[in-house]
Amino acid sequence: MSNASTSTNSSPSTAPQHSPMPWSAELSLEMPQMDATHEEFVELLGAVVQAPDASLLTQWALLIDHTQEHFDREDRWMEATGYASGNCHATQHNVILQVMREGGKRGLQGELDLVRQMAHELGLWFANHVHSMDAALCLHLRSVGFDVDSGTIGLPEALPQAHLHGCGGDSCASPATAPAEAVGS
Repeated sequence: MSNASTSTNSSPSTAPQHSPMPWSAELSLEMPQMDATHEEFVELLGAVVQAPDASLLTQWALLIDHTQEHFDREDRWMEATGYASGNCHATQHNVILQVMREGGKRGLQGELDLVRQMAHELGLWFANHVHSMDAALCLHLRSVGFDVDSGTIGLPEALPQAHLHGCGGDSCASPATAPAEAVGS
């Protein structure tokens, strides 16, 4: 029997597990549109984790499709409010999607245990991403009065004078995003 055929059988390593991250108030950023998208992500990730082998790759594909739309939306918000196109938040989105797609390809080759491990790791990554990069994005959007529904900017005078290259948070400041006194230190 080949490895590909044995890795698709249910075993302790590939059996459905509990969701790595149920939705909770801790993940809320108090931005309804973003929170709703994040809650959908958590539900879809839970469906992947709970999926039997026969539907695992279908659930994974649904999660990838949702994640593409989710990240595209946030990337548009960043672009509209002064982030550079290659900022680290958008770059992280691209990397995560590449990894997820590669996982799907490997799953099609019978590596379902890899997809399950990726789902677990994705849950760990997502919580950190929400609390760091997405939280910083929310603060930025609020600071410029950005309406995510209409795409209008209520406080254009608050837009950054130079494109933001970091994630928008204090922990990821680059010279283009750091306060002047921090750059000189």
